[in-house]
Amino acid sequence: MMEANQTQVTAFVLTGLTDRPELQVPLFLVFLLIYLITMFGNLGLIALIWKDPHLHTPMYFFLGSLAFVDACSSSSVTPKMLVNFLSKNHMISLVECITQFYIFASSANTECFLLVVMAYDRYVAICNPLLYPVVMSNIYCIQLLSVSYAIGFLHPMMHVGLLFRLTFCKFNIIRYFYCEILQLFKISCTDPGINMLMIFVFSVFIQSFTFITIIISYSYVLFAILKKRSEKGRSKAFSTCSAHLLSVSLFYGTLFCMYVRPGSGPAEDRDKMYSLFYTIIIPLLNPFIYSLRNKEVIGALRRIKNKKFLM
Repeated sequence: MMEANQTQVTAFVLTGLTDRPELQVPLFLVFLLIYLITMFGNLGLIALIWKDPHLHTPMYFFLGSLAFVDACSSSSVTPKMLVNFLSKNHMISLVECITQFYIFASSANTECFLLVVMAYDRYVAICNPLLYPVVMSNIYCIQLLSVSYAIGFLHPMMHVGLLFRLTFCKFNIIRYFYCEILQLFKISCTDPGINMLMIFVFSVFIQSFTFITIIISYSYVLFAILKKRSEKGRSKAFSTCSAHLLSVSLFYGTLFCMYVRPGSGPAEDRDKMYSLFYTIIIPLLNPFIYSLRNKEVIGALRRIKNKKFLM
């Protein structure tokens, strides 16, 4: 009866990265710049891949999809954070909160499977180059992409459904810069044990399965590269795969620390740093990781630049 009579919380307060007033404007400017570069980098990469026929290959088809997912991931978190830097009202409704979590979780899950698909693409290209055009046909690439998006967007629905079993009646302050699901569990009046178990089980399964698959794929790729007699061929293969592995290491490193760590977990400030890294910094870095040492992308940029110069 006492629980039934308690007032249900329908809105939350996001405390943000810091409560120090003198840091709000500088942080706003820093993260606004990061967001603009992130969107320019990811959307620019998508436009470049779409515009240049030389990049109409499976590898860049998947890379463009990864850029789209990174843009969605950053956009699910950063705009609200920017508004809160300059606003005294840090409120977010329950519906907005759950929507924010769902968009980010869907993007992160899809990225896990896209990284697997990209690793498989490199495996086929380097280990079975003669069969590559047959194996990685347009239809098969679309199927792989569709499965990645389907799993990525369906899996978080289960956690969203379980969120609706929770009640929020005592506290409405989320000491975070976005609606991270573990933070919602902390302020719930209902025992979130089932929710936490499902998060742990599915995080371990999805992250472990995708990460191990990626490592196995790149192990075969590494052996195939070492067997190549051509120094140029080895250099090109290493350059492509090293970019993929750097992105995988950054992404999975922070996810494992956040959701598959043992014990009660690290301090709140360290949690924020992990979240900040995989929600904002990784989407910023990925376009540059995949582009700066990629001769084909640089070549495409030069061709577009030359066309504009001639016009």
